[in-house]
Amino acid sequence: MAIQVEKRKPVSITKEQPGLNKIIAGLGWDPATVNGHPVDLDLSLFMLGADGKLVADEYFIFYNNETSPDGSAHYPGDSRGGEGEGDDEVIHINLGKIDSRVEFLYFAVTIDQCEERGHHFGHVQNSYINIRNAVDNSVLCQYKLQENFTTEDSLIIAAISRNGGEWNVEALGQAFSGGLYTLIELYQ
Repeated sequence: MAIQVEKRKPVSITKEQPGLNKIIAGLGWDPATVNGHPVDLDLSLFMLGADGKLVADEYFIFYNNETSPDGSAHYPGDSRGGEGEGDDEVIHINLGKIDSRVEFLYFAVTIDQCEERGHHFGHVQNSYINIRNAVDNSVLCQYKLQENFTTEDSLIIAAISRNGGEWNVEALGQAFSGGLYTLIELYQ
C-alpha cells in the first residue's frame, strides 16, 4: 500500500523498505490541449549539496542532460502529452551510487514552452509524483498535486533528503513563474 505523502511531512522510504537501493520517480498527468497545443510537462532533478545548490552543473538531470556524472540518476526520455495510463515521465535513481556531496534530490516539474503557448498549472489535471521500488515496481509513496495554480508554470513537487543512513521523501508542491530558468537560477 502506497503512503500518501503530505506537504512538509517527511517519510523515510528506506525505513519503510529496508534494503531499498533503486527507485523510480514517476510523474503523471491527464492530457490537455490549450490554445491549440498539448500541455507538456517535463520532469527534472536537481541534485543539491548541503548548501542547497547543485554540486556541479552536470548534476541537473533533464532532457538535455540525461545521466548524472556519478551514474546514479538517469532520465530515459520525454513524454509530450501525458497520454496513457501510469507514469508519463520517469527518472531512475540508484541511491547507493549517489555522490557523497549530494544531500538533497529536488524533483521539478515544468511546462514546456509555457510562455509561448500560454500554459500554466491551472491547465493540468490529476498530476502526481510516485516514488517506486525499481526492483518490483511497487509504489512506495505518492503525492497528488491538489492546488490549482493559475499563473505558475514550474514547481518543485517533492524532495528526497539524506538523514543519516536513511533517505526521506517529502512533498513540497512549491510553485513558481518563469519556467525552468527560474528554478535553475535558484539552485545553480
